[in-house]
Amino acid sequence: MTPAVLWIFAVLLAAIGLLGLVLPVLPGAPVLFLGLLFAAWADDFAYVGTQTLLALGVLALLTYAVDFVATALGAKRVGASNRAIWGAALGGLVGLMFGLAGVVLGPLVGAVLGELSLRRDLKTAGRAGLGASLGLALGTAVKLSLGFSMIGIFLLARFV
Repeated sequence: MTPAVLWIFAVLLAAIGLLGLVLPVLPGAPVLFLGLLFAAWADDFAYVGTQTLLALGVLALLTYAVDFVATALGAKRVGASNRAIWGAALGGLVGLMFGLAGVVLGPLVGAVLGELSLRRDLKTAGRAGLGASLGLALGTAVKLSLGFSMIGIFLLARFV
């Protein structure tokens, strides 16, 4: 492939990857990483080498950990039980299979069900679900910052 074609793929994949960090329908971090890999390839890996690509790969993997940790911490912050926290994490995993609605509602429903399994009242369970949802929103913000950090690291390696 010519460098121009590789750069076109790189930019498209990076843009789709950034969207995927917000829209759970797309695998954001892997697509973003792939876009940056194509950009490095376009320059024959002359500027961006193995160490930089490994760092970018680690950041991409961190985005997945952020999803689960942020949701659980959001639930914990509002005083949710351990069952609600586990319910939020499991709800997030199950929700992945149901697209955007599942990703948004999965942690909320999981936290509520976890809290209700302890025979807590609906108000407490609702607060746990709200905390899980707020954690999910915070997690999305952290994932975006990791994505932009990946791009920043790539640009520093490429142009500095």
